[in-house]
Amino acid sequence: MSTFTDLVATFHELFTRDANHSLALGLAQRRAELPDPSLATIERDLGAARSLLEKLQALDPAGLDFDAALDAELMALQLEARIHSATLRYNGRSHAQQMPEAADGISQGLFMLFANDPRPAAERLADITARIEAVPAYLAAMQARLDTPVARWVAIEREKLHELPDLWDSLKAWSGNTPDVDAPRLARACAGAQQALAAYDAALASLPTTPDFALDEADARRLVALNGIELSFEGLHGIATAFLRENAVGIEELRARLCARYGLPTDTDSARLQAWLARRHAVAADGPLEDILARYEDERERILAWISQRALFPVPSGQDMRILRTPGFFAASIPAGAMEPPPPFREGVRTSLIYLTLAEELRAEHTELGIPGMMIHEGIPGHHLHLACCAMHPSVVRRHMGAMDQAEGWTTMLEDYMLDVGYAGEQTEACRFVTRRDLARLGARVAIDLFFMTGQREYLDVGIDCDIRAADPFVAAGNLLAAVTGFVPARVQAELNWYSQARGYPLSYLAGNHLVWGLKREMAAHRTDLQGMDLDRAFHKAFLGAGAMPMSFLRRVFAQQGLVAGA
Repeated sequence: MSTFTDLVATFHELFTRDANHSLALGLAQRRAELPDPSLATIERDLGAARSLLEKLQALDPAGLDFDAALDAELMALQLEARIHSATLRYNGRSHAQQMPEAADGISQGLFMLFANDPRPAAERLADITARIEAVPAYLAAMQARLDTPVARWVAIEREKLHELPDLWDSLKAWSGNTPDVDAPRLARACAGAQQALAAYDAALASLPTTPDFALDEADARRLVALNGIELSFEGLHGIATAFLRENAVGIEELRARLCARYGLPTDTDSARLQAWLARRHAVAADGPLEDILARYEDERERILAWISQRALFPVPSGQDMRILRTPGFFAASIPAGAMEPPPPFREGVRTSLIYLTLAEELRAEHTELGIPGMMIHEGIPGHHLHLACCAMHPSVVRRHMGAMDQAEGWTTMLEDYMLDVGYAGEQTEACRFVTRRDLARLGARVAIDLFFMTGQREYLDVGIDCDIRAADPFVAAGNLLAAVTGFVPARVQAELNWYSQARGYPLSYLAGNHLVWGLKREMAAHRTDLQGMDLDRAFHKAFLGAGAMPMSFLRRVFAQQGLVAGA
């Protein structure tokens, strides 16, 4: 019988076979390769996952301590999720046959080697060149696996493909200024890759497509359960409906107070008030868009100084983050901002990349009231701090774990919490108004995620006055999202692109927010010896020290540490 250590080693090997995933984890192997997207490779890895799951299920848990037993369950959950994803079928075909994802498969690894790799430039460019030389074969394998892909996903793929020449130009310019690099070889590789991209793009344009992408409801429910979220679809829909109702009440109360404070007409509605506040608190209103990045850097330092003075969060040494403008080839799927976490198996400083999507039509979203919330969410104490701590956790299994409800629940909780403890000072009410308007997206995301996964339109009915009857699911969902958030059309479409492809992720924001606040309330009721910021500090320390895992597992860690009652 396999030992627990053997199983962890086999698990690690399986989950590092993909060249892009291995690179994102910070491992040295496969840095010069592109992944193999073929159906044969998917089938091979499916067999390995099934075999490992059988061995794991045969493991005797009696000899395992609490952490090892928890890790064994986390391994099983990840294996079952992988098996479900590989065997998932809708429209009579597998997910891989309907999802063209070459642009991401090519660009993500290249950009990581370019922007978030501590090695000398010549070494990185050698790996980049080898990857670009592999592009024609990679595209041929991707094209071969496609069978009547989803029309919206083809459009997303083609939009991203058209931005890749900018990446080639950036890499060639870098190579020309770097000694000991075979710049002509890179230029030839880029030319060959671009020729292959043009042929692949033309092939995509001629493929038959389908507008349908909904799953069987049992598959949708299984997908969410395998993310570790133990809430039913009915429960999630109820949480979203209640959240949007209560959030609207809070926004209205803030609107009335802010109109009185600023002497605005009492009939100024929330959308006009937000537009007025955006003009009043504009950043670089007439300057270059890149000036906005400098303001984010300033806010980063301000937040860190503020929380350090109060010792609110354990901020480890050996971590850092870089703030970058979202590259064009990512912008179609990054509506406002995103964070690429620190590679958890890379030695040295745990560095995150924070992307900010800048465009003239989005300038009004980057204001003195909105920037603090974005940096709290993406940086410290949000995603970067949490995921840097997760990357430092000793458990190999937890360093592989992607727990969406834990990660997004933490960050969205912090957007309110930091205002609760006074970070915004005299601008608290205005910041909270903007934050509550932005957090309304959480309720819409649940509704749209459930609708996109199942095709059941009733999930869009969350008490919002808008037209959800359109036959096109993107029109119906877009009407709800715009009504709830007031997002500009470009952001609405980018959000919907992402929701459609990241099933189960959009709903994790509100599910996680609900579960994180619930866990903290449970801890406050159980540990009455801890009050105020002492309670906060203990909660933050336990949360950040546990490693990555779904909230249902994290509650068990809190119980084991005596922070909440046992099961």
